[in-house]
Amino acid sequence: MLEVGQIAPTFKKPANNGQTINLEDYRGKNVVLYFYPKDSTPGCTTEACDFRDYHAEFATLNTVVLGVSPDSVTSHDKFIAKHELPFPLLADEDHSVAEAYGVWVLKKMYGREYMGIERSTFILDTEGKIAQIYPKVKVKDHVQQVVAYIKEHLV
Repeated sequence: MLEVGQIAPTFKKPANNGQTINLEDYRGKNVVLYFYPKDSTPGCTTEACDFRDYHAEFATLNTVVLGVSPDSVTSHDKFIAKHELPFPLLADEDHSVAEAYGVWVLKKMYGREYMGIERSTFILDTEGKIAQIYPKVKVKDHVQQVVAYIKEHLV
């Protein structure tokens, strides 16, 4: 399991609009890396829209937001267009990034077991180190919690 203070696992993944996101390109900025289960589901939509609504504030804090799910680039493009999301969503279809961050886990719903993403957020500092980890995120007030942490510890 990853711990605060470790260098964050790097990756290069396809994202919306034909982009390829390389985590190392964001050195010098704080990064909010949030993992979510699925585009266009209620909790994931609320979380994405909350990050959208705080986008300008994150920018003033030298912070970028990157969302990660196992959905395809096509799915991300539709999700972004529908909700006017101003940040990249990475297509982790092979769940290699989720596995590297320890958030690809066995889940249970309605008595059925399956592998999926545990909603989690990692805050990375300007040197690429993990500054904070929020496992098993509850969506309500989560983005405000992330902003407060960055203001208090990374600015």
